[in-house]
Amino acid sequence: MKVLITDTSSVFGHGLALEYLNTEAHVYGMSKNPNEQLKKFINYQHLIQDIENVNELAENISIFLGRGKIFDIVVLNADIMPVKQEIRNVTTDQIINAINVNVIANKVIIDVLLNNFSEIYQVVAISSSVLASSKRGWNAYAMSKSALNTLMRLYAREVSETHFSAIDPGMTSGENAENKSNPVNKDKHPVSEKLKGVHKKTNIPDPVYAANYMIEAMGTILQEESGIYKDVRDLFFSGEVSGEVSGQTF
Repeated sequence: MKVLITDTSSVFGHGLALEYLNTEAHVYGMSKNPNEQLKKFINYQHLIQDIENVNELAENISIFLGRGKIFDIVVLNADIMPVKQEIRNVTTDQIINAINVNVIANKVIIDVLLNNFSEIYQVVAISSSVLASSKRGWNAYAMSKSALNTLMRLYAREVSETHFSAIDPGMTSGENAENKSNPVNKDKHPVSEKLKGVHKKTNIPDPVYAANYMIEAMGTILQEESGIYKDVRDLFFSGEVSGEVSGQTF
């Protein structure tokens, strides 16, 4: 099995890569920083690449992955979360940067794969349920994730041989709480205040647990129509995923 995971230096990306590596899958990781733990695996290859540099991304990814017949799973995990603030205070540069990283960079990666490999079985974009709430503070992040979900639906309509989906994996312990909870007015930004409270809990899934239920969710979502968006918590609590929740909070 060949797996590509972007941003393997993040808590979630790292945990996902470890789980696949332990099944002897050949994992291709990408992030702007090296990962010393993952480098110890002989079935791991790493590309140091900042996906904010969209102009050089296609060439570097193409050289890194080469060409071949089959790529099994692509997990588009890398993203950027702008500082939470009133939408009226968000600059166009901040919006453009979020779109470039959270949408355009993923399109570049998908296009390289479709051009270089004859078969791509599954592409999963890591999305977020914040786009549905549209509450104050999320601004460019929610906009970019909405566009990302649309991108998956568009590819699904044009590339029928590949299954595309967008999944919100929920939060895991060890995520960048500082980034998830920038100081904001709790009355104006209730979602941010809620996140700060969530990060204080002890029963948020650890990265290994999160990776396990995410892998199972990615298998389950293949039964759904290509292009679909799902919150992994809905998959668990609706009974679509068979794994035990074990008292974890998503």
